[in-house]
Order: sequence, then structure tokens, then C-alpha cells
Amino acid sequence: MAGRRLGPDESALWARVMASVQPLPGRSRPPVPAEAVSITPPVIQATPLVAKPLPRRAAAPGVTLDAGWDKKLARGLVAPESSIDLHGHTLASAHAMLDQGLSRAIARGDRVLLLVTGKPPRPEAERPYSRGAIRAAVGDWIAASRHADRIAAVRPAHPRHGGAGALYIVLRRARG
Repeated sequence: MAGRRLGPDESALWARVMASVQPLPGRSRPPVPAEAVSITPPVIQATPLVAKPLPRRAAAPGVTLDAGWDKKLARGLVAPESSIDLHGHTLASAHAMLDQGLSRAIARGDRVLLLVTGKPPRPEAERPYSRGAIRAAVGDWIAASRHADRIAAVRPAHPRHGGAGALYIVLRRARG
């Protein structure tokens, strides 16, 4: 099977790589392609560094709440405006439900969303269970979500709102 031909830059780079390779004992160095030898490396001109302001990225979910919010959530004093229950869903349908629920909550202007995932398996369980797969995936789903910039924090729920089987998702206020 013949591969594609290397472009001029690729050939020059490959020639430099091949020149740095030491052959195994008893073997000779492979020939460098003729087209790679004739290529002159591009001249890179140094430009002075200029400090540019970096665009502001939203903080990752979980690091933007003040102590007052955290205390209220930990004591169960914040009532969620809406909830998403992922019980009985597959990983794919749970992911879709989370995305749709976040879209609806953001459109309504909710601040706190209760995400019911179900409790993870107990560590002392005798055999491995497939329970807890949704709970384990939720953090990655939220971080990679198209709504990640609208999420201020994710916190464990108070026992009155589901405890270990639920999470609070705190949404940022709408700007504008």
C-alpha cells in the first residue's frame, strides 16, 4: 500500500528526524529521500513579545460560590427551582435529559437546579454493581456541556433534597 507523498515542510521535518535516529546494532541508516534534502528550512523571524490581554474565561463549575452560598446549600436552606430526575435512564438518555433540563432551567432563569442521579453503590457491596454509572459521568458531562459557562457550581445535595443521590447545580445569573 503506497502512502501519500510528503509536502515540502513534512519532507524537511522527516529528514531532520531521520538524521537524529541511531540505527540498531548491525543495521544501516535508511536513506534520506532526495526531495527532503533539497528543501531549505523556512526562516523564522523573531518578533518582539507584546503583552496582549487574554480573553476572560468563565471559571470551571465548582469554584465560584462565596461562603454564604456554600453554607446555605450545605444546610439545605436553598430550595431548588427545578429538578431533573435521571433514574431509570441509560447513560445516553441521561446525558440528553441533563442537556435538555439545563436548557429549560437557563431559559426560565432558574438559579438552583436539583439533579437526582441515584445513590452510588456501597463500598462494602459483595459483588460489583453497574449502579452509579450516571453519577460518575455527571461531572464530565457538566464540564463538557454547551452550558458549562452558565454553571457557577455543582454541590452535593442536602439530605432533605436527596443527599448522596442528588446534586445541586447552581446557575449563573443571566447578564444583560
